Amino acid sequence: MTVSNFQEAFDAAAEAANYIAEQTGVPQHDVALVLGSGWGAAADLIGETTATLQATDVPGFSAPAVAGHVGTIRSVLTKEGKRALVLGARTHYYEGKGVRAVVHGVRTAAATGAKTLVLTNGCGGLNPAWTPGTPVLISDHINLTAASPLEGATFVDLTDLYSSRLRDLAREVDPSLDEGIYAQFTGPHYETPAEVQYAKHIGASLVGMSTALEAIAARHVGMEVFGISLVTNLAAGISDTPLSHQEVIEAGEAAGPRISALLAEIIGRL
Repeated sequence: MTVSNFQEAFDAAAEAANYIAEQTGVPQHDVALVLGSGWGAAADLIGETTATLQATDVPGFSAPAVAGHVGTIRSVLTKEGKRALVLGARTHYYEGKGVRAVVHGVRTAAATGAKTLVLTNGCGGLNPAWTPGTPVLISDHINLTAASPLEGATFVDLTDLYSSRLRDLAREVDPSLDEGIYAQFTGPHYETPAEVQYAKHIGASLVGMSTALEAIAARHVGMEVFGISLVTNLAAGISDTPLSHQEVIEAGEAAGPRISALLAEIIGRL
């Protein structure tokens, strides 16, 4: 890719945003949510869904490739009178569609007017105290994908990428919330015990296959980013139990009502 066609990514986002505005009847959204494994029920708790679109109908979006993710984009009127765009169709880097596809939803959300981005995920935990079902605020990330959503000589400061203001707000809702550093691996395989130890040694306490690239793209377009992970399992080598996606789904289902209510209350204060 060359610098000259980087604008195409934003043109595609604008096209998708225009489609969303036309189909939902909502000219502008205030906040966007990417709901990962275990977090889907939050969309029903933050307010009234006034429009639901199939992701495959929206330009540039595709159906989710992961069990446990929904394939819709919803416009929600929150109880506080704000407009939330709920992106249930996340594209992961390991799907091989390119980084532009991974961050297309983020850029589309920004093009709809959203100033705040809420990123959620299900992940592996490196802290044995974080049992499956524990929500953990993301304070920073380590991008281990060897990729970036930015192209050419596009330099963006990532200091305080994950808003300290919003983390403080979340702790007003639940003072027990802990925080950690999220490392994004490429996947789709789970990390080896040695890779988990490597991540631990370089400062990570959470490992997964999403979020970091999306957060970078959000900062580039000026969005304030709030990240929260659901620890669905202890990472490889931290526990002797073999990893499976079924375990991720089951942990998300078990924690879903509690963490969704937590996220809905946080969203209400944004």
